[in-house]
Amino acid sequence: MTISPIYTAQGTATGGRNGRAKVAESGLDLILAAPPALGGNGEGSNPEQLFAAGYSACFIGAMQFATTQDASLAKVPAEVSVTANVGIGPDAEGGFGLSVLLSVSLPGVDAAEAERVIEAGHKICPYSNAVRGNVEVTTELL
Repeated sequence: MTISPIYTAQGTATGGRNGRAKVAESGLDLILAAPPALGGNGEGSNPEQLFAAGYSACFIGAMQFATTQDASLAKVPAEVSVTANVGIGPDAEGGFGLSVLLSVSLPGVDAAEAERVIEAGHKICPYSNAVRGNVEVTTELL
């Protein structure tokens, strides 16, 4: 699959899980620290947290976009929220893998209609597409 980017973000990390991450364009400058579960002190952000924040925001945008492409879908309410829980752990090959649970709240939207919006967003979301087949992603409607 070839992508012709219409926007490219750039982030720079130094020091790995116990270092610093910066996004010059936005001024974002984070201290990174491995979580205690991975032997760190947890006194900073970690890649899983950043992935969770990005995935949840992107997933909302994907659901909103889906409703512009399919008029039969219920509109995404302004009070929408998505919480992404990103897990990390050892895999069978001796490396590490991720798991994701996306908890979606679409207040005022009928459950069956909300599930359709979630599924449509999951098909469109670039994060979902990037991890499909490599990361177990589960969605749940709150």
